Amino acid sequence: MKGEATALATTPRALLHLLYNGARAVDVLRTSLDLGLLDALEPGPVTLGELAARHRLVPVRLYKLLDCLESLGLVRREQPTDALESARYQAIPGLRAAAQAVLGPQSLEKDRERYAWHELHGQLPQVLRGEHSIPPAAFDWPPRTAEQVAGFEASMAAGLPPILETFRAHRSRLWERGGRVLDVGGGDGTLAAHLASDHPGLHVDVFNLPATEPLVARTRERFGLSPQRLGFQGGDFLREPLPGGYDTLCFVRVLHDWPADTARALLMAARDALPPGGRVLICEEFRTPERLAAQFFWSYFLMGVDTCVSRLREVEHYLRVLDETGFKDAEVLPGPFELILAHR
Repeated sequence: MKGEATALATTPRALLHLLYNGARAVDVLRTSLDLGLLDALEPGPVTLGELAARHRLVPVRLYKLLDCLESLGLVRREQPTDALESARYQAIPGLRAAAQAVLGPQSLEKDRERYAWHELHGQLPQVLRGEHSIPPAAFDWPPRTAEQVAGFEASMAAGLPPILETFRAHRSRLWERGGRVLDVGGGDGTLAAHLASDHPGLHVDVFNLPATEPLVARTRERFGLSPQRLGFQGGDFLREPLPGGYDTLCFVRVLHDWPADTARALLMAARDALPPGGRVLICEEFRTPERLAAQFFWSYFLMGVDTCVSRLREVEHYLRVLDETGFKDAEVLPGPFELILAHR
């Protein structure tokens, strides 16, 4: 038994059955994670009898839970005879880590629940006809109130772990010489703080709206960094040039939130701000099947927010725009979030 996943049912009717039972599927997965079943299933194979005995579960009931996981394409079953407890199971590689990321205590999906998506639920026909929207008091773009700004930046910080993983995987390539980094639209400074903490030779400044300065100051204090290691530049990149004096400018989950011409203008502003040989880094919500699935919530929610034109673009789009705006030697560094590196 090699542990390949059972193929997820892809006929329209089978898929719709699974979608309709989405809340129950989440319950099954969360229970499997919390009980520690995934710890045994992923390395596997393991028999149902072994699982039931180890976790003190009723075998016939556990069998039905495992059927639920199998129907989702998350485990493979091998049952050479009809003997219930001898059936062997193995989860697809990476299932436990994925379940922890999506359903665990730091779940990004849980964080999104605090947004007013219920304003749209059951009213999509009216939304699509332009008759109903998310009230600006609940969510406005760009965020306008201090509460909206703080909430949005907290959500962005919650989604940083896979991005940090990519940056760390390429640390020797990116930061071997230290230098000065400007994190454009850098939220509450969490990414900048991690970069400064991981690399003593870096000075990292956040360039963001002035209203975010207290958030960056709080992050600086939380990480125990000085203003010389984690700084702040207040401004509006839609109306002002980007500050100079930096070796590297980062755009991390920024460009996809704006129309294509605005994203292009930001890259032109980066080119103008960088010295010859300076670098731009783009870490984005590139359009892939996995990222499209991960962004389902925002695709749904932003149907009711016309001022936000967020869209996932293919990595090739950004490579083309970098070439057209005068950057050289653009390359894609692999990771959970791909990272584009290009030079002035």
